[in-house]
Amino acid sequence: MLRRTTAALAGSVTALALLATACGGTDQGASATAEKTGKVTFWSFVKGSDQVAAAFNRSHPGIEVTFETVPSGQEYYSKLTNAVKAGTAPDVAVVEYPQLPEFAAQGKIEDLSGSLGPLVKDRFPEAARQLVDLGGKTWAVPRDAAPLTLMYRKDFFTQHKIDVPTTWDAYRNMTERVKKADPAARGGVLYTDNPGLLSALAWQAGGQWFSTEKDAWKVTVDDGPSKKVAEFWGELARKDLVRSLGSLDPFWTSVQKGQTVAYVCASWCAGAQQATVPDQKGKWAVAPVPTWDGKPASAMYGGSSFVIPKGADNSGAAAEFIKWITTDPEGMKAWVSSGTSSLFPADPQLVPVTKAAFPTDYFGGQDVYAVGAASYDAIRQGWQWGPVMGTTNTAIVDQLPKVADGSVTLSGVLSTAQQATVAQMKQRGLQISAP
Repeated sequence: MLRRTTAALAGSVTALALLATACGGTDQGASATAEKTGKVTFWSFVKGSDQVAAAFNRSHPGIEVTFETVPSGQEYYSKLTNAVKAGTAPDVAVVEYPQLPEFAAQGKIEDLSGSLGPLVKDRFPEAARQLVDLGGKTWAVPRDAAPLTLMYRKDFFTQHKIDVPTTWDAYRNMTERVKKADPAARGGVLYTDNPGLLSALAWQAGGQWFSTEKDAWKVTVDDGPSKKVAEFWGELARKDLVRSLGSLDPFWTSVQKGQTVAYVCASWCAGAQQATVPDQKGKWAVAPVPTWDGKPASAMYGGSSFVIPKGADNSGAAAEFIKWITTDPEGMKAWVSSGTSSLFPADPQLVPVTKAAFPTDYFGGQDVYAVGAASYDAIRQGWQWGPVMGTTNTAIVDQLPKVADGSVTLSGVLSTAQQATVAQMKQRGLQISAP
């Protein structure tokens, strides 16, 4: 009976507030009065995490953070899940936004409402809070935001008199003109091994893959706005107007060779490009991502948060560490101290810190953080990640390589993901409402 009750509660984000009781009670270590000294184990795959831990230790003699690097992707989330089950979980761990609801719903992380909830409410805008506040409780603290942007070769566009697109119709026209100007060049990329950009573009268009109604989940991965995005990008791929690539390595090679002269990405791409293709300094610029009606609208492509896993040995000191690495200027300086980074803090008060550390010469003196800030402000509210995103993403990735050759449609990929998601949620005993 308890098992069935727990599954039913987990089926709704509105029921997350009751999960602590269903899973055996909230760990008192998460309270605001927990001891803030002692040893903390820190798991992360995010670049610069070792530097951050070392900087914290230098400035906080009462707490000793031991950093352990972990693999990224599903391998990491399986490792973290197993550690929680085995009682060997770290005190602090990174969890990307799409995976957070699943970890919260399954009772794998502590409720941080008492210890860090006020901090989240005070320091972060709705665009970030909506990703970590679930069911009226706070389950993580945001580290970075990843607002969408458009990267483009300014010299190529100027040479061929191509306008920077502000709408998706204009973007289609741009890709046609790029290919006409240089048959080897393309004005965009469709990744065949990463669902992140597709979901971000669906979010930007007004899609709503997951929502809750009373005590049940509503799943609409293939809703109208998402299908509009899929049909648009599927057509671009079939007409060979954007480049279909399987991973970041061939993507950066295509940029290096001048074969990709524009692409949709997020704020983090500015630093990644500067570090990966340094010899194209001065040739690139950043613009707001195109929208369907020309009015500002954005979403996040990436981003991570920090949690305290269930069973952590030192929740009090862990909370102090999380606070420092997400909202303290010195903590943010530590994140960008290990190399070129265009990290966009989820806490807007810290944007000047990372902006000051980012050289502007690569983008010809352009203030790329101003573009990122406008995009962050334009993120659509109301987006919610689902409780089985591993299944959703796998279903998408399994079909993406077939889009370019026309053997499947991108809209069909979303429908397949819809079916796989609903099936997995029902298998877990989660309540599903009709779309």
